[in-house]
Amino acid sequence: MEAVLVTGGAGFIGSRLVKRLLHFSDVRRVTVLDALTYAGHIENLGEAFLSPKLEFIQGSVLDGPLVDRLVREHSAIVHLAAESHVDRSFYEAGNFLATNVIGTHTLLDAARRHGTAKVVHVSTDEVYGPVVSGAAGEDDPVRPTVPYAASKAASDLVALAYFRTYGVPVCVTRSANNYGPAQHPEKMIPLFVTSLLKDAKVTLHGEGEHVRDWLHVQDNCSAIELVLRDGRPGEVYNIGAGTNVTNRDLTALILKACGADWSSVTYVPDRRANDLRYAMDWSKIRALGYRPRRDLAEGIGETVGWYRANPGRWAPLLRNPEALMPKVELTKVDG
Repeated sequence: MEAVLVTGGAGFIGSRLVKRLLHFSDVRRVTVLDALTYAGHIENLGEAFLSPKLEFIQGSVLDGPLVDRLVREHSAIVHLAAESHVDRSFYEAGNFLATNVIGTHTLLDAARRHGTAKVVHVSTDEVYGPVVSGAAGEDDPVRPTVPYAASKAASDLVALAYFRTYGVPVCVTRSANNYGPAQHPEKMIPLFVTSLLKDAKVTLHGEGEHVRDWLHVQDNCSAIELVLRDGRPGEVYNIGAGTNVTNRDLTALILKACGADWSSVTYVPDRRANDLRYAMDWSKIRALGYRPRRDLAEGIGETVGWYRANPGRWAPLLRNPEALMPKVELTKVDG
């Protein structure tokens, strides 16, 4: 694992993975390729720039010549560059398909040409769609319900096809909902935390009964690194935390950590295609030695503490909420 290319390495998950990789003596070079769109911030890498092993390049995975050059110079790739917000995908579906599907193809085709030793393609549990009961296993079919999940499912299939057709040694990881300090405030946990810290209300869809597994970003990064080292090419690895709480129960944890109460919560009609429950069986990666380390309540407390101490990092992002996330009318309908 001499040289690792991390696409999307200035994002929430990617920057944590980069910092993790830089600590290993067998990693001689880490290159970040990031387009620095609204959700990617150079500040996320912070102290990583003190390492002589780090190189940062601003650019897109859709830039074929750039991708080709970088892939040629690296022995391993972790592919995190993606458009990733569900609500945003409703009105920017074309961008999601371009970055998530065509970008993945561009990267994998370069890996095929240059004989890359290992590729990890990072995906999401949302590709499985709603899981009414039980837990989705890696061999279960993908049944995405929103443009974001569909673009990630398509990119997963492209990755696996490159293994089966060309022998590109690629693994796919599908993680539960990530959270932690410095996440972009469009996501649920930082959105609720930052709203409460500025004495604004938060909104729950429906009755707040949607169930999600919440995975601390550092636990996800440890799992991705494990798959990079020991994952079997051609395999999919689910990554979970075992939390599986309703949005209402999650809100209760956030309210407590912020010193707020239920008077700060309002309920709104559920939006269309808001999957009620996600759940994954992640026994395969447990067999590789993965164990989540972060307790959810403690992780929420740590996250709130970071936002409370660093308003300069997130407050400017909220200066124009309409520009950040334009409203779309997508309420749930019967049938």
